[in-house]
Amino acid sequence: MGDLVLYFYGYVIFFYSMGLVISYVLLMILAEIGIFRKKFHHIPEYAKYMIDTSPYTPGVSIIAPAYNEERTIVENVNSLLGQDYPLFEVVIVNDGSRDKTLETLIENFSLVEVPFAYVEYIHTKPYKRLFKSTNSQYKNLIVVDKENGGTKADAVNAGLNASSYPYFINTDVDCILATDAITQCIQPILESNDVIAVSGMMTASNGCKIKDGKIIERHPPHSFWALFQTLEYMRSFLVGKMGWSTINAMPNVSGGYGLFDKSVVIAAGGYSGDSLAEDMDMIIRMVGYCCDFKRKYRVVQVAANCCWTEMPSTLKILNRQRTRWGRGLIQTFVRHRRFLFNRNYKQLGMITLPYVFIFEFLAPIIEFIGLFVFIYHAFTGAINWQSAIVIFLGIYTFCLILAMVVLFYDYTLGGTFKKARSYMWIFCAAILEPFIFHPFVIFFSIKGYFNYIFRKRAVWGEMTRKGFTSRKRNRKVRKEHIFENSGVGGVS
Repeated sequence: MGDLVLYFYGYVIFFYSMGLVISYVLLMILAEIGIFRKKFHHIPEYAKYMIDTSPYTPGVSIIAPAYNEERTIVENVNSLLGQDYPLFEVVIVNDGSRDKTLETLIENFSLVEVPFAYVEYIHTKPYKRLFKSTNSQYKNLIVVDKENGGTKADAVNAGLNASSYPYFINTDVDCILATDAITQCIQPILESNDVIAVSGMMTASNGCKIKDGKIIERHPPHSFWALFQTLEYMRSFLVGKMGWSTINAMPNVSGGYGLFDKSVVIAAGGYSGDSLAEDMDMIIRMVGYCCDFKRKYRVVQVAANCCWTEMPSTLKILNRQRTRWGRGLIQTFVRHRRFLFNRNYKQLGMITLPYVFIFEFLAPIIEFIGLFVFIYHAFTGAINWQSAIVIFLGIYTFCLILAMVVLFYDYTLGGTFKKARSYMWIFCAAILEPFIFHPFVIFFSIKGYFNYIFRKRAVWGEMTRKGFTSRKRNRKVRKEHIFENSGVGGVS
């Protein structure tokens, strides 16, 4: 009986793998449609001219929480203020910093406390005061001071309460934004009133040369682990999310960078303070709200690099991040199980969440069990090694083809990197990924599932970053980016 079960499981693994391959092929086709449709849809110069001159161009608030950022807060804020967009504000939320973050902001940006009618649309930890600059150069800078809420979500909600414009960007204060980041993401909203959220592409700042808060030279990461993640994010955005966006079935909008309709976010209840997958959680609730009230909606991915962020460069930090992502994924399905296979929630309920459940949530479990089944069959001599090698080489070849397609898409869109040899490093990562990076991701995901099931206390912990300045120093921050939850959208 036991041998029959193991034999049956072997077939399950085979058909599961074929289903995953077929889904990636479909996503590649959909992504190509989305990428080239947008590429030739309009003339960029004309679109930029219309945005700059139209009186109907909507205002956008950039909301960035800050916690103990005194060493880099000035250059980070200057970077956010460098947007080439006619109507925007930067809302920095000082989330109860224990260092001199607030004092540094006050001193360097000539801030003074001003009276402000703070309306708490979304409940947060207590608001204290609001600052604006006396220097006209920083007239679109707002600093909100509040008590520490323990999570990024609480700080973003406070920024929403204090923001002025109908759309907002959720980002991190230490991210580097492209100067045209808002312009790229506002275009789908100007083309359709149904768009409630727009995701911009993110990539690694590790290895890039940065001056005055701007990327001046783009290079692949020097860190072994960050190099794998660069490929992972390219695959996620250019195949996964672009494919899902084509059929309006986006699973999430990155927590590190995304543009949202503020009215829908507030109506959906704002960000959940206890969520470990806030990016996916927010989109599910926004789409759920629109479906419940029969409102048309679209969530869009744009094929343009809008944000550079520092990725985990050590295995220890990667462990903390991916373990939390695994925990966040199972938390999301437990919390939003009513959406799964529910046709009332359209593509989200019938396509996106079933796919994520089968090919993302179950994948680590199936692969983990499959490893032990393979070892057992190897010791009992039940493996047809010739067939096994052929199947392995077929799947491995497909992974390399997928990587080449991703790199081709990236190059076609203008290129994350300027030099061809930079792409060779990414392709080398693709060659090694199944043997080095992917097994660790599977293990960390399983670890996250166990932490959730056995109710181990969730700790955000500290993440050591090298920072974006030329000074060689380390800084520790409370947060880690939650923008690609456990491989959602095709990164695994």
